[in-house]
Amino acid sequence: MGMFKAVRIDKAEKGTTVAITQFDEAELMDGDVTIRVEWSTVNYKDGLALTGKAPVVRRFPMIAGIDLAGTVETSSHPEWKPGDKVICNGWGMGETHLGAYAEKARVKGEWLVRLPEGLTTRDAMAIGTAGYTAMLSVLALEKHGLTPGDGPVVVTGAAGGVGSVAIALLSKLGYHVIASTGRISEQDYLKGLGAAEIIDRAELSGAAKPLAKERWAGGIDSVGSTTLANLLSMTRPRGAIAACGLAGGMDLPSSVAPFILRGISLLGIDSVMCPIALRRQAWTRLATDLDAGKLADITQEISLDGVVEAGARVLAGEVRGRIVVKIV
Repeated sequence: MGMFKAVRIDKAEKGTTVAITQFDEAELMDGDVTIRVEWSTVNYKDGLALTGKAPVVRRFPMIAGIDLAGTVETSSHPEWKPGDKVICNGWGMGETHLGAYAEKARVKGEWLVRLPEGLTTRDAMAIGTAGYTAMLSVLALEKHGLTPGDGPVVVTGAAGGVGSVAIALLSKLGYHVIASTGRISEQDYLKGLGAAEIIDRAELSGAAKPLAKERWAGGIDSVGSTTLANLLSMTRPRGAIAACGLAGGMDLPSSVAPFILRGISLLGIDSVMCPIALRRQAWTRLATDLDAGKLADITQEISLDGVVEAGARVLAGEVRGRIVVKIV
């Protein structure tokens, strides 16, 4: 046992405090696998936890970070042995279970996914929960029966982590991708990822009509609220929207009209408690369907010391693409 570096969140008289400190390995929570964390990432939920702007953290003290990739150090779980390269996303890490912004983590073996062949641990965190969520959304649309021949698909929050990976995935699969963004200045970046059209998010921010002009066969939404309501009202008959985020709010000011008059499906995407078999499928597909060059283009790297500032920038909408965090 020993001390290791970690980003620690503590309860304060008003809100929370966050600092990089030394953490005692003896204080790690129950689990049958201990991991030497090599890389993590900064997601929207991480930003909420680090800034205290939403009650993401429900146990104190907490090590922040919902994503990790690294190497197994010790294991009493039958599936894992020292030296195995693994990924862990969600499962309450950084919320109810000590998280990923640390040199060590202890988790349950059934939470882990083996690093797919062809990916490094850095690659896995360049993808992270945001990219994994984008892949879960693509899988849900495919399960619904959507194909590139059905028509264009829309991606909201296009310059963010989920949006960037979603565009890269969908375009490689042959879809005509419409990217919705509040940062029109990023249109060259979005077209480089594979977006065929760029629209201003203002087109989707007004009060939604029960039914509007049909514009797309499906889509992936990380914004929620009025944006999602507008997407639904503009979806073609028997189309589907995968909802995976709430950057614009948790409400949904919509009506039943898209569902009962056009047969639209709203597909909910849960990345936190997603079953392990579906997680493995998503990571296997990411290793083959995500262009490595595009992933490199959308990724920037920081150290553990830069995590807190990066979390604030993510919430402010000042980050495009993905941030990887070098732990060791």
